[in-house]
Order: sequence, then C-alpha cells, then structure tokens
Amino acid sequence: MTVSYFALYRTPDDPAAFEQHYFGTHVPLIEKTPGLLENRVHRVTRQFVGEPAYSLLAELVFESAEAMKAAFRTPEWAAGGEDLQSWGGTDLVTMFATEPHPSAGQRS
Repeated sequence: MTVSYFALYRTPDDPAAFEQHYFGTHVPLIEKTPGLLENRVHRVTRQFVGEPAYSLLAELVFESAEAMKAAFRTPEWAAGGEDLQSWGGTDLVTMFATEPHPSAGQRS
C-alpha cells in the first residue's frame, strides 16, 4: 500500500520568486530522494473555506511507510530539508504523512 507525504504551502509574499526557487532548485533536490515513486505538485486554484490561503500542495508518494521512513534518513532528503530552511520555506509549510483509510473508496 502506497503512502503519501504532503507539504501544504501558504501563499508567499512573492509567489513568482517562490515558484522560481521551488521548481528550479527544491523540486530537483527532492526528486533525488531514494524510494520516491512520484512527486505530484498541485497548484491551489481556488480555496473555498478556511485560513490561511494556500498556493501549492506537494504530494510525495512512497511504496510503503517503511520506504518513506528510510527515505527520510538519506542525504538526499536532508539536502531538500536544508534547502527548504535556506529560503524560509519552513515558515510557509505544513507537512504531514498519510495512508489510505480502510473505509475510503467503498461505495454502497
């Protein structure tokens, strides 16, 4: 069963500069992480309710919880974390891991 790690980014003061660094530097670093199956980055096009405003949602997909934990111990993952801190991305992001709920997708 695959698991996902999400990074939900609040709207930065300078969205163009954020995206330039994010896609030009951060994403290539993250994509070197061993065990990463997919890096799905979604642009938030409309927020219906809630605060604060969000701009991007990154979904990093791993084969299993064990594969994700192993990836978090690699130098490649550490490099992505160092990069995130270097441009203040940690002030903009909420991160969490998920797994499919056993009741999800079951229709009556």
